[in-house]
Amino acid sequence: MRRISLSFLPILVLAAGIVVGARAATASTTLSLVAYSTPKDAYGKIIPAFQATTAGKNVSFNQSYGASGDQARAVAAGLSADIVALSLEPDVSTLVKKGIVPSNWNQNPYHGIVTDSVVVFVVRDGNPKKIHTWADLAKSGVQVITPNPFTSGGARWNVMAAYGAQRAQGKTDSQAIAYLKRLFKNVSVLPKSAREATQVFASGKGDVLLTYENEAIYANKKGVHTEYVLPKQTILIENPVALTKSGLKHSEAKAFLKFLWSSKAQKLFGDAGYRPVLKSVASSAKYRFKQPKSLFTINSKALGLRGWKSVQYRFFDHSNGIMVKVIGH
Repeated sequence: MRRISLSFLPILVLAAGIVVGARAATASTTLSLVAYSTPKDAYGKIIPAFQATTAGKNVSFNQSYGASGDQARAVAAGLSADIVALSLEPDVSTLVKKGIVPSNWNQNPYHGIVTDSVVVFVVRDGNPKKIHTWADLAKSGVQVITPNPFTSGGARWNVMAAYGAQRAQGKTDSQAIAYLKRLFKNVSVLPKSAREATQVFASGKGDVLLTYENEAIYANKKGVHTEYVLPKQTILIENPVALTKSGLKHSEAKAFLKFLWSSKAQKLFGDAGYRPVLKSVASSAKYRFKQPKSLFTINSKALGLRGWKSVQYRFFDHSNGIMVKVIGH
């Protein structure tokens, strides 16, 4: 368990939406960044760092933040985007199918993944409900907050962390699905995004928040009296970024994408609570995060996880996915 001591709640409540870069008045190029809800603070520091470079001089940004699935659908429907930074691969795949992002978007040494994280339990200060394990989340009287998996990428990571943790404990597929049903009986509200879920928890609702580790660290910085628990079994979260075909027309967008894997940007992601993917930064003592007993991935076949393409259809298909039956939709 890692302690989060805090004091000031109202700062936490930040509206998602569009922010125009401060240097727009003198910029000769404006790029549009469309991102999922939680990295807003990180990009708030990374963009000025890029603008301070030769490649970023006279470049401004339009920025839009929201639930990852909603953001992908908005871009597919016409929202302008040169760079998309989303929670998980299926949301980028949505844009590949629409012809907006090229199919080779992940052909770099990092496979298009710009940050890592893990799913954790955020609990009230002092952990009054003594929540330490996945089994504790399904106990009677425990109120769980998690976003809606049909809008939020973070919610889909939460679901697969819960399912995979059961399989890692030796449970069968049917037993793991039965656990999801018990868990979601304790979920009283399904906010649209991970950031909205944090805001709901910060307002005093719920006993435990299922979320990204980086979001737990964000709450620490913004004044919510909580702690977070790293469960023994959890999933490695991998967050993708890509240029759209529109972005590929701008050398500045290409330079910004490259900058995201620079030591400077990766340190800024690390400062915001993300696990850097650049080995030289990740190996620094400052960014060395605790490791769970069992850290699995979305491709852990031994746990019944066969990659996002399979998982997305089986669990999150809007017509007959497992989660439709678990929570209704």
